[in-house]
Amino acid sequence: MAEDVGTLLRRLRERAGLTQEQVAERSGVSVRTIRRLENDRSTNHRVATLNLLADALGLEERDRLLLAATLAGSPAAATAEPAAGPDADPRAGRGPAPVQAPARAPAAAPPERVPERVPERVPERVPGRLPVHGRLAEAAEDLAMEVRRRWRREEAQRRVHDPFPLPVRWTPAPAALTDRAENIQRLGPGEPPRTVDLDGDLRSLAEVYLRIPSGRLVVLGRAGSGKSVLTIRLALDLLETRASAGHRRVPVVFSVGSWDPSTTALRDWLVGRLLRDHPHLARRGPGGATLAAALVDGDLVLPVLDGFDEMGEGLRRDALDALNATAAPLVLTSRRDEYAEAVRAAHAPLVWAGCIELADLTPEDLADYLPRTDRGAPAARASDDAVPRGSAWDTVLAELRTCPGPAHRNLAAVLTTPLMVVLARTLYSESGDRDPAELLDGERFPSVRSLSEHLLAGFVPAVYRRRAPERDTGGTRSGARYADAVRAERWLGRLAHHLVRTDRERHDLAWWQLGHELSRTARTVALVLATAVVVALADWSVGLLLVPLPAGELLLQGALMGPAAGLGFGAVYAMADRSGGAAAFEPTRVRLTLRASHAGLGRRSLRTFFARLGQGLIGGTVMGIGCACALTLQRALAAGTPLAHPDVVLGTLINMLVFVLIFGPAAGLVFGLMAALEAPVDVSTAATPVSLLASNRATAGRQFLVLAVALTLAIAFGGYLVVAMLRTVMGPLNWGVQDSLFIGTVCGLGGAAAYVLAFTAWGQWLVLARVWLPLAGRLPADPAAFLDDAYRRGVLRQTGAVYQFRHERLQHHLGRAYRGTHPDFTPAAFGPASPDGRPGDGRPGDGRPGDGRPAAGPPAVGRPVAGTPVAGGPVAGTPVAGTPVAGTPVAGDGENG
Repeated sequence: MAEDVGTLLRRLRERAGLTQEQVAERSGVSVRTIRRLENDRSTNHRVATLNLLADALGLEERDRLLLAATLAGSPAAATAEPAAGPDADPRAGRGPAPVQAPARAPAAAPPERVPERVPERVPERVPGRLPVHGRLAEAAEDLAMEVRRRWRREEAQRRVHDPFPLPVRWTPAPAALTDRAENIQRLGPGEPPRTVDLDGDLRSLAEVYLRIPSGRLVVLGRAGSGKSVLTIRLALDLLETRASAGHRRVPVVFSVGSWDPSTTALRDWLVGRLLRDHPHLARRGPGGATLAAALVDGDLVLPVLDGFDEMGEGLRRDALDALNATAAPLVLTSRRDEYAEAVRAAHAPLVWAGCIELADLTPEDLADYLPRTDRGAPAARASDDAVPRGSAWDTVLAELRTCPGPAHRNLAAVLTTPLMVVLARTLYSESGDRDPAELLDGERFPSVRSLSEHLLAGFVPAVYRRRAPERDTGGTRSGARYADAVRAERWLGRLAHHLVRTDRERHDLAWWQLGHELSRTARTVALVLATAVVVALADWSVGLLLVPLPAGELLLQGALMGPAAGLGFGAVYAMADRSGGAAAFEPTRVRLTLRASHAGLGRRSLRTFFARLGQGLIGGTVMGIGCACALTLQRALAAGTPLAHPDVVLGTLINMLVFVLIFGPAAGLVFGLMAALEAPVDVSTAATPVSLLASNRATAGRQFLVLAVALTLAIAFGGYLVVAMLRTVMGPLNWGVQDSLFIGTVCGLGGAAAYVLAFTAWGQWLVLARVWLPLAGRLPADPAAFLDDAYRRGVLRQTGAVYQFRHERLQHHLGRAYRGTHPDFTPAAFGPASPDGRPGDGRPGDGRPGDGRPAAGPPAVGRPVAGTPVAGGPVAGTPVAGTPVAGTPVAGDGENG
């Protein structure tokens, strides 16, 4: 059977479109070994070697099983090393060694039938499954640890267990929204389906999921029914049972509303979200791909896709088609109506998936929950210690059970979802000056919608009034500035409005995207001013130390060079912004280190180097032209020479050529070599909004230091050498040692600072969100502290590296309230209320006006060179690089022309 193994390996490799050398590079197995295996010259097949080859080829489960079965029948199988791992099959009573001798266990043994009620599901039932690569297994464990820590913190922040979790229950969804039972159970032809019990509640969610043989589940529920909390609990419960139940996948919650299936494949989107929220997964895994890509490709991530209904209406069918194109286990949550529309459009539900629908809370649930949240009963009710302590909810709940009036029916209808119950708790149980009996006022609240809007409108004032801000470790009250509920609600409303776009609505509040609230022109102007200021400051600071120019001329020099550099940076930024390259200004997932490993350098693709080299050349060209023009203007003003003089024009052209030849190669080489100093961030820096901002601030500081030193040296020494070579062709040029040091230092300091401000996520955050928008009154002075305070008060939630509003309905309400008070927006229009009482969809196209701006993304190309050349010399007015004064080029003799 050794021949069969070699033939199979060769066929799998050719199908993958890889050469033997490429497989060797990906797997770490020598080309000689691969050649021997494929040519049947090896009879001692080591299991570890075949595992590496299978990972490198990216084999699916069926191919891995075929390889294991083929090898199990070969004579070498008896000497194969057993490989124990976390995917042990408990029903076989042994570890899942990819190869066993036929005497121990038949490799092609049929899988067990699904019992009528399966206590737990074992997804990896195939005895021939190859174990996970060691680095991938370690990465999966790190990811599981971080996911567990993150969602435990989120549960605590949402007070899910205070005083106890609301009883979320469900029933099987209608048959029209569910695949056939035999497909869900992945049965073969002619096998009768068994009954799989999907009934349960929040405590048994993981058990219910593990009963589904396909591992695919759809959770339906109306707005506020508890879908997001359910996904968090599912992820935590699956992580708790991950080792004992034998499933190796790590459940990761993704907000699927931000996925555009028309432009991005599901696999690529999942990888991108993993890299954003878990930056340590940017390390290289087996085969050279990132660990994030390797985990997704290796079927080690269970995507829990939350918020299918939050996608644009025109994208849901494409999304469902894309999900149906894969058989991988996943969990999907959605509102019922939106999912049903997508099913009708796609002519199929999510294939192989079970489907459940969340049920409403009952009056008994309210009677158990709400009184226990009223811990601050008035003294009148608690004055007599012998009398059992009452609750403000007792009268309301009693009337709901006994009175059939319209007001009572409206309130009962509102309090059937966990969202509204939590809002009611916040307004009345945690506020001693309000009585929930007012909710039964039929004149004030004549409809379900009016009650819902009342609870939504009162939530933000209640949470900003209910407690004093906590002191941090330094003794300061970080949230004291945001205790004003009116201002906080206005800022939150603007943030909610910021998430609206004309084509679709977003839900992720990312700190690096807050500046996109401004138009492209406003952003460009802000960055031009910022870069102009830092370059001018660098020119003045260095000039005071190195150049004995009069104060007036030094001020003029900086005042001209700063705007010239700013216009250069702004031009490149505007071109890049037009290209729509959003990824370039997202938070970096690398850190800079002076101890790059030799192995890491050997694996790095040259594409990064050449891309940065090209960006530096483009930026250097722009900066050289701009600074040559500024230098000409400065000299013309100082000497009184007309700008149209032929010698002035000729000198300007000479300066352009010299500066471009100096700045372009220097910047391109510096930016290209910076790739050698980049390394993935540590696992301890897994992203939250605050930690990601802090790590990117530190990374920007290191970038500034590296760029400042590298650009100073490259331009100072490179400029001296370039001018020396050009003198042999162009004649005398004025560029001495002091000129090199001065121009190199100004370029290094000013250019590095300008680059950080204009072309990094943290720099744009600083310029736009920390300075420009607060000065315009659109954001608080410290937006990061405000967002973190809103998260701690329960208005926002954390989803990886971004914030989201606690619920979509709260986001819609705040956005409508903001637009209602702004004269530039027309009032929101609502469609007919849905059966659950919510006012229309509240989505763009349903009466809610957008902000009239297209979706904006940070640019990806066109990084300019950091450098602002200026003239200088020991004598005032000394021209640089052949700038003519009074019609005569000046040699490098230090005399005034």
